[in-house]
Amino acid sequence: AAEVHAASGLPVRLVDERLSTVSAHSALRNAGRSQRSSRSIVDQVAAVVLLQQAIDVEKSTGHPTGTLLTSP
Repeated sequence: AAEVHAASGLPVRLVDERLSTVSAHSALRNAGRSQRSSRSIVDQVAAVVLLQQAIDVEKSTGHPTGTLLTSP
């Protein structure tokens, strides 16, 4: 994250993503997909879950989610 911030000069926010894979597996199960058939796309779905949660938090609070990375 620090390297992305240093290279781009853009603000970087750190978000806890530990439960995104669990949420992705749940969403795929609810869509009728088995865990075996979901292996190839679970990371993509987890990324969508994570981004959607960030958008929802920002919409509801007016503040971006996560912790702003500060330069060392």
